[in-house]
Amino acid sequence: MSGLLSVFFHLLLLFKLVAPVTFRHHRYDDLVRTLYKVHNECPYITRVYSIGRSVKGRHLYVLEFSDYPGIHEPLEPEVKYVGNMHGNEVLGRELLLQLAEFLCEEFRNGNQRIVRLVEGTRVHIMPSMNPDGYEVAAAQGADISGYLVGRNNANGVDLNRNFPDLNTYVYYNEKHGGPNHHLPLPDNWKSQVEPETEAVIHWIRSFNFVLSANLHGGAVVANYPYDKSLEHRVRGVRRTANTPTPDDKLFQKLAKVYSYAHGWMHQGWNCGDYFPDGITNGASWYSLSKGMQDFNYLHTNCFEITLELSCDKFPRQEELQRDHGDYFRLLLPGTYTVTATAPGFDPETVTVTVGPGEPKLRSIWPREEKRKKDYLLEGFHVTVKPLSHHLPESRVLFAFPHSLPEVNFHLKRSIPQATPTRRVPNPGHGRRVLPKKVQPRVS
Repeated sequence: MSGLLSVFFHLLLLFKLVAPVTFRHHRYDDLVRTLYKVHNECPYITRVYSIGRSVKGRHLYVLEFSDYPGIHEPLEPEVKYVGNMHGNEVLGRELLLQLAEFLCEEFRNGNQRIVRLVEGTRVHIMPSMNPDGYEVAAAQGADISGYLVGRNNANGVDLNRNFPDLNTYVYYNEKHGGPNHHLPLPDNWKSQVEPETEAVIHWIRSFNFVLSANLHGGAVVANYPYDKSLEHRVRGVRRTANTPTPDDKLFQKLAKVYSYAHGWMHQGWNCGDYFPDGITNGASWYSLSKGMQDFNYLHTNCFEITLELSCDKFPRQEELQRDHGDYFRLLLPGTYTVTATAPGFDPETVTVTVGPGEPKLRSIWPREEKRKKDYLLEGFHVTVKPLSHHLPESRVLFAFPHSLPEVNFHLKRSIPQATPTRRVPNPGHGRRVLPKKVQPRVS
């Protein structure tokens, strides 16, 4: 399970500049085309399906990655990513489209870590839970004066305050006795929820999801249940208080896996707030009733955390790439030359060796072209770090300050790369796509 946790939450940070899609805003039609483009490029490991429609009739599309799309395999975990629940919080939407491109491309290139992921996990990616709200926010653009424009669905409802309130039941049961998991739905629940919420509820009841990430914007922190405090309202005033679940240690572990993989979330000071280790119990931050992550946990035992990814809810298009300011590249052990370039600065090249052992730090110090003698840019840190003590693949992390101009990396392996192994198909399960045999390539 620990390996799954690491892979699941690292995936969002592993594909910077690897996938061919550029960071840009995708309207609904563009989003649909992108999902089907990925499916057409990787037809044997993907499936596009809709879980329902929004108020305005837009499909709530999901892209599934699996070696047997559409089939649940025994002992294979089901995991999901949900983006754009609030229509004006858009970075998660674009990251998930990038993630889809990355998984497809790296599987085709024979990346063994991604091959193992696809063969051993069923991944469901929903880039937008609120396509109607997104279209409203996108029509206003990134410079909208109204902070909440497009946040809600077309009926004006906040979807993250629209799930059946199961916290009230569990808090009662904790005091008087009763179950604290797999709580049933109220009899009249369908009359209380929006079409998007109802579709998601049917979705999570149809799959045995074990892990989930809900991507938001407006802060930089990994938030875990409970979201609703034990004393949500006292005399009409919402009370914030740390309200842990029985699985609090595991939830904190999940949140830290992401925050410490992120370039700066774990440092704590972000967007004017401070969160130790870059994580927070939801109710300790602010109490929220009828939220999706508490509902996942209490109704289905799916462990969902909420990832707040950027201070700006709707970044300008040219800022999308910088808002995800780390470059991760999966690498096999070996020696590589890495060149960092940025507009207005001389390129700098270092040689790094990737292998097992403790992380090693190398720094790149590009000098500004016009003032080479007296100005030194903040360093680009090159960290050579194993992904796991049990896996041969390793990663190189290039971390740079959020305020810097766009930085590009040229990566070249100094020695030939081993040919990926081919997996023998299992005749009992029908067709299985095999990774293509590829030559080493420059990233």
